[in-house]
Amino acid sequence: MSEITADELKAQVGGEPRSSKWFTIDQSKIDVFADATEDWQFIHVDPEKAAKTPFGTTIAHGFLSASMLSAMAIDSEPRVGGVAMAVNYGFDKLRFVSPVKVGARIRGVFKTLSVEEAGGPGRLLVKRDVTVEVEGEEKPALKAVWLGMLFMEKGA
Repeated sequence: MSEITADELKAQVGGEPRSSKWFTIDQSKIDVFADATEDWQFIHVDPEKAAKTPFGTTIAHGFLSASMLSAMAIDSEPRVGGVAMAVNYGFDKLRFVSPVKVGARIRGVFKTLSVEEAGGPGRLLVKRDVTVEVEGEEKPALKAVWLGMLFMEKGA
């Protein structure tokens, strides 16, 4: 991914959206997430029982779809030069719009809403509108306003 300056990041506000590559959500990924979070609800991990639901198959946890935002952002968002550390700062809004069925491919679409100094000198709060699209589906998996905090290197 390319590198931009903090000023170039600020210039992205209101600009064109950027899309990540497609990520496949297979049963193995769902099962590993279920084990990590101890959420073994049958609609996620039991294909036989899940086949009898309106979904017709297993579906990804909503939080699995949300957790993929980091990988999607790394793939689509330019690196900001002079950043010592970046952390997830949370969400202003997060909605799970439609399920992600096993085998589906998803991608993130990011649009920068704001970049402002916050929380002390050398810190930038980045607010992005995010949509996780499901390939071939009309409705997205999720919509969010995602916040990230960038800690700039001293002197950057």
